[in-house]
Amino acid sequence: MRYNMLGRTDIKISEICLGTMTWGSQNTQTEAYGQLDYAFDRGVNFIDTAELYPTTPLSAETYGNTERIIGNWLAMRGRRDDVVIATKVAGPGRPYIRNGEPTTPEGIEEALHASLKRLRTEYVDLYQLHWPNRGHYHFRNSWSYDPSGQDREHVAADLKAILDKLGDLVKAGKIRAIGLSNDTAWGAMKMLDLSNRCDLPRVATIQNEYNLLYRAYDLDLAELSHHEDIGLLAYSPLAAGLLSGKYLGGAKPAGSRLSINGDLGGRFTPHQEPAVAAYVALAREHGLDPAQMALAFCLRRPFTASAIIGATSMEQLKTDIGAAGITLSHDVMNGIRRLHRLYPAPI
Repeated sequence: MRYNMLGRTDIKISEICLGTMTWGSQNTQTEAYGQLDYAFDRGVNFIDTAELYPTTPLSAETYGNTERIIGNWLAMRGRRDDVVIATKVAGPGRPYIRNGEPTTPEGIEEALHASLKRLRTEYVDLYQLHWPNRGHYHFRNSWSYDPSGQDREHVAADLKAILDKLGDLVKAGKIRAIGLSNDTAWGAMKMLDLSNRCDLPRVATIQNEYNLLYRAYDLDLAELSHHEDIGLLAYSPLAAGLLSGKYLGGAKPAGSRLSINGDLGGRFTPHQEPAVAAYVALAREHGLDPAQMALAFCLRRPFTASAIIGATSMEQLKTDIGAAGITLSHDVMNGIRRLHRLYPAPI
């Protein structure tokens, strides 16, 4: 297991982060404990969660249960100082979370205090804005994204107010570092500019989707990462399981995410099938597990601070963590480049 620094902080994180969004729905508390114990015994020290979780499916009834499970594990194991915990405050749009209203300074304080209570800790290591108020091109929105209607003055004031509140919470010792999620290069640079000019906390990471089928980060955000020391926390590195190959040919395994939410968050479209089949064939041609090849690719990108894995079974978890020791050959990388040209945006 390799370790990277969280932005320009002194926080060291494992290159594989244990994702948690199925805990409390697809996975029981006992199963979550098993995943946590297995991962930490193999060098994983980084957990990512959110007030919104679990998401399979999302519901008002299960809201916050994932954080509760993690808090119970921390209390039982007594390993808080050995664990880097990242969580997120939800953005607008969920009626059962602060009435679906945009993120506000007051909402952030309310959400953080609730997360701390559920997590049974006095601080979180990384606190992230789950998605921005102003809109974004993630969650399959790139086909209709149009920022031209955004109110410049309102957006600037909104970001400043949010960063001011995060600064207060950092000073209070309740947050060690801050991060963005589902954001853009402009959004990150605006936050960096505000932090530099106003002596406010500096964004350490961006948690965006990144995988062989969705590589928007390769462009402007990759440049941002390099020049500003902001690492990518790559979520959905297997494209919600597509890149394992388990859904090829119309397969829908019982209990899988596809059997629960229908289209894998918009990823399960006819366009992805030939691309996934080609990547799976490339992996098998070189004697690699398709999921491990996909994860190893994400892990070796120069901007990746950590890749967030999610598993509903111990078998899946073992496969995913096993990707940490894999180095992809030149032939495999050349094959990935060829396929990316053929299938640049299949999801």
